[in-house]
Amino acid sequence: MPISRGTLPRKAVGAAVPVVLAALTLTACGGGGGGTSADGKVAGDISFQTWNLRANYKDYFNGLIAQFEKEYPDVRVKWIDQPADHYADKLSADAAGGTMPDVVNVSPDLAYPLARAGVLTNLDKEPASAKYRGEYTPEAWQANEMPGLNGGYAFPWYLNTGPLFYNKALFAQAGLDPDRPPKTYDELFADADAMARHSGGKVATLAATPAIEDFGRYGVRLMNADASEFTYNEPKGVELLNRYKQLYTSGGLDSTALTNGPEESGQKFLEQKVAMNPGSAHDLSNFKENAPTLYKNLGITDAPNNTGHPNMYVMGLGISSTSRHKAAAIAFAHFVTDKRNQESFAHKVAIFPSTKGSLDEPYWTRDDGTDEGRVRVAAARMLKGAVNYTPVVMSDEMKTVLQNQVALALQGKKSPKQALDDAVAQSDRLLKQS
Repeated sequence: MPISRGTLPRKAVGAAVPVVLAALTLTACGGGGGGTSADGKVAGDISFQTWNLRANYKDYFNGLIAQFEKEYPDVRVKWIDQPADHYADKLSADAAGGTMPDVVNVSPDLAYPLARAGVLTNLDKEPASAKYRGEYTPEAWQANEMPGLNGGYAFPWYLNTGPLFYNKALFAQAGLDPDRPPKTYDELFADADAMARHSGGKVATLAATPAIEDFGRYGVRLMNADASEFTYNEPKGVELLNRYKQLYTSGGLDSTALTNGPEESGQKFLEQKVAMNPGSAHDLSNFKENAPTLYKNLGITDAPNNTGHPNMYVMGLGISSTSRHKAAAIAFAHFVTDKRNQESFAHKVAIFPSTKGSLDEPYWTRDDGTDEGRVRVAAARMLKGAVNYTPVVMSDEMKTVLQNQVALALQGKKSPKQALDDAVAQSDRLLKQS
């Protein structure tokens, strides 16, 4: 997945890139397990495809491959790096043409249509890969399990989450405890009402409308058991949107939230017109230089949730079900994602390992006094027990449908119930077309 030097964009890891299942003109179906056996000697030539990583991490991956080939002298790894643009389309075309690389960099939303079409290996059904499951956190492995396909389809690789910045000075001015940011949605809405009342509507608490992750964190059931229908229009979902509508009316949600993108929201926070906003170490450095008063009063917390589980984004490595050298492909994917190599990679960029025990290491638990260290320790703490709330079947188009219907509800053009009913109906139709 694309990684900028030193930091990972907040939305990048979990950004759903649409893959049209119909584009996979394959005879295979029902969840992998075909192709060659993973039993036998680790040998042969394999290909390894990453997602826009060569520009900044060429030396790292060349060194990783050289080390693997030293440990497994009968294997040769060809590294392919695809640009960020049209990555999903390239995966679809290769899968349809039977030329998909042996090991592919995928997020869960990319893995799902490939697994459903039978071109990814079910790692839980291959003894050669299933034996490694215990090395990863349960949440990371589960994030790559596909609904209705009974198994995990990618080795968990790196993780990320969105730490939330908040302005302690604005909290204090509103009579709120600056050292106790909201942890639940009840606390969030109460604090936002207090902030709006105290400022006469001039200071909002949030600058963005709720996305699917917010419904998940609120405790809404997002889909039915087999992921064939969306269910976020259940009463609890309607309740959340009703509360956001009240927040929008009172000024607790920024007046431009319907059109704000990440940059606009970040600017509102920098100007101290919004009290809370997602951030990264890069933002912290920007505040230090351009908004020293904000920087001095900056707190870092997790986005409120009612479930006890923060949200995370996860990236993985899938194995082609038709690989001619599946034993080598599995061995290499495990090598890249094992504890030693995940921790090594996460020391080079602001991402986090998915291997058990890694986040207990001092690098992720002790603040070294730098901006990067401050954010890293806060985010690592949030990742413990975090889950990927975004359904793997939810495409970008479906996310846009929800966003548009939420906007209509906040504007009073539809009731929250009608807006969510319409969003679910449209998304279910799109799901059946895929």
